[in-house]
Amino acid sequence: MTRLHIISASTRPTSSGRALARWVTELATDQGTFNPTLIDLGEVALPFLDEPGLPSDGRYVHQHTKDWSTVIGAAECFVFVMPMYNGGFTAPLKNAIDSLYQEWQGKPVGLISYSAGASGGAPAVEMIRPVLARVGLRPAAHTLSIPAIDDHLDAAGHFRATPGLTGEARAVLAGVARPADPAQREHAVA
Repeated sequence: MTRLHIISASTRPTSSGRALARWVTELATDQGTFNPTLIDLGEVALPFLDEPGLPSDGRYVHQHTKDWSTVIGAAECFVFVMPMYNGGFTAPLKNAIDSLYQEWQGKPVGLISYSAGASGGAPAVEMIRPVLARVGLRPAAHTLSIPAIDDHLDAAGHFRATPGLTGEARAVLAGVARPADPAQREHAVA
């Protein structure tokens, strides 16, 4: 089974994105092809880039960076569940990406964005693409942007997807599963 890390990119304690990230994790589990792990950047609480050396050197001094390296290095692919703030993606997500380098190389990433408004966070998806390319992540072709996120939460705070959203999320997961397959990677290189 493919080791998938679903990263919830909001650190706000009241973020609606956590419910969305839990739902994506459940969906990935139900597909039976993934061994998914949900990672909440709010719980990780990674300090802002405090290593003395460059991330590309991979010589980490601080235990929190070593721990983050181990977590990210263990994954074969990712899905970022990301809010849009002021037209962009979150500073904690940028920091989480920037803190490492080799651990991201060549791995597929799916992008699921959300917002309180009508855009669904699509501008944040476009903004993050150059960053992903710089660290060698390979974005899946299919993305999902969910507008009016709070309208998808029930009274208990659980994410309730429409059949259309479920199909779109499955397409994102399929996009990260195919490139993560070692046989397909070998075929792509040949």
